[in-house]
Amino acid sequence: MTDPKTHSLLEDAQGLAFGATMASFGIVILTQLGMITGQTAGLAVLISYATGLGFGPVFFAINIPFYWFGYRRMGLAFTVKTFAAVAALSALSALMPGWVRFEHLNPAFGAVLFGFVSGAALLAIFRHGASLGGIGILALYLQDKTGFRAGQTQLIFDAVLFAIALTFLPWAMVGWSFLGAAVVNLVIAINHRRDRYVAT
Repeated sequence: MTDPKTHSLLEDAQGLAFGATMASFGIVILTQLGMITGQTAGLAVLISYATGLGFGPVFFAINIPFYWFGYRRMGLAFTVKTFAAVAALSALSALMPGWVRFEHLNPAFGAVLFGFVSGAALLAIFRHGASLGGIGILALYLQDKTGFRAGQTQLIFDAVLFAIALTFLPWAMVGWSFLGAAVVNLVIAINHRRDRYVAT
């Protein structure tokens, strides 16, 4: 009998493919509007804006140091799945702008759409035992080692990231970016609860 709390290899592949594809679509929306987001993806977007380098290669490179923390904190399976998700997102985000373009995209709606799409992407990736790497993994590792709460580490990182963004992006775009990031976090907070959404 199959354990309802585990996924088969095929199910994991589908879930990670869905998550990486939706996350890539979210990045297309974000960069089309000239916005940013939080965490490692936000750092990669900022570096991409500042240097002209593509988001995909930057995101992939930034995540490399974090796999060690992921392996130490979550194990080999998590690390391998996370690497696959990050690699897929990096590749798809480089290809997708040639497949999807917007003639017009309202910034307010675009921010909310980004939040919904990215939140759904992250839910799928989390539920299949992976992440999109980066600061979240480091935050959990530091929490284990020092007791400093992971959420506070992530909050501090995002606050610094948005403060830097204010120095070279239009304030309005940073404001809409904050809305998009808030929607992502709200989607995760409501839908990623082990006490409510569990297999039975």
